Amino acid sequence: MADVTKELIEEALKGYVEPHLEKDLVAAKAVKSIDVTGGQVKVTLHLGFPCDGAKAQIAAAARERVLAVPGVTGCDVDLSWKVVAHSVQKSLKPIDNVKNIIAVASGKGGVGKSTTAVNLALALSAEGARVGLLDADIYGPSQPRMLGVTGKPESNDGRTLEPMHAWHLQAMSIGFLIDEETPMIWRGPMVTQALEQLLNDTNWADLDYLVIDLPPGTGDTQLTLAQKVPVSGAIIVTTPQDIALLDARKGFKMFEKVEVPVLGIVENMSIHICSKCGHEEHIFGEGGGKRMADQYGVQFLGSLPLDIRIREETDGGKPTVVAEPESRIAQIYREIARKAAAKLSLQAKSYAAKFPNIVIQNN
Repeated sequence: MADVTKELIEEALKGYVEPHLEKDLVAAKAVKSIDVTGGQVKVTLHLGFPCDGAKAQIAAAARERVLAVPGVTGCDVDLSWKVVAHSVQKSLKPIDNVKNIIAVASGKGGVGKSTTAVNLALALSAEGARVGLLDADIYGPSQPRMLGVTGKPESNDGRTLEPMHAWHLQAMSIGFLIDEETPMIWRGPMVTQALEQLLNDTNWADLDYLVIDLPPGTGDTQLTLAQKVPVSGAIIVTTPQDIALLDARKGFKMFEKVEVPVLGIVENMSIHICSKCGHEEHIFGEGGGKRMADQYGVQFLGSLPLDIRIREETDGGKPTVVAEPESRIAQIYREIARKAAAKLSLQAKSYAAKFPNIVIQNN
């Protein structure tokens, strides 16, 4: 019987391309150790993204590859994950207690960006991460309603705000500070200042990810975020129709110019399934998000149906991921969250927190 070696096991693991990373586990540097005792093998895997919903499948797929190696009689796979901080724009420093900021953007309104942002944040939380949600739409804040949260945030020191809490998320929005029907009649500089304060003056508590729900377009607020906020990556939401895709491309180009990596594209309202007869119809066209992803060489994270439940549940303050956690739609959101977080985990890490502050004193 052939001797089982670490090299043989490593070679076997190279044959499994992890679907979220789109790389094999060896290339993704996820294999921490391989221990071989006779025909018994123990593989320790460590991933850089939250994957509680897929942990068992990933471990089972790796185990299957190892058991196929001649001479292997048993295999134990130990899989864990941990989120670390990733690099941001060169001129910026990460925010205290926030490892990674993910901006959710769209070129135009009405494509379901806010609904996607809140469900994405809840999906990352469901996968095991500590997550915050910042509603950066100063003119049209929608997250308080979507999260079902009322009341005003507390301030323990008179200067900073404590985040609101809903469905295991930490949340902040201008909507918590004003009446729901009060219009924000502000010019650009006031809006950007308000956004910076909401971000920097909130006492976020040890977040793996802060998801920022950006207002639609490529104006002042988006540019401020891209230039002054340390963003690790962006997600672009579009619908399949050509008009939405035109504007989504502008959003992509803006992030490209300010050196914020785009983690991928989400296609919303991709298909309508009739609730009465089950007939499927591509109301807004077909495959536009996938074509855009292919054109720009970025990942297509997934597509979501035009479904009345998504609208009803977010309007009711209990988004789909928490309202129907076992539903197909919730599973799609979780798969999108894992793919985006996996893509981010492959980017360069940030070592800002590891460097001590250098203080020069005159003695």
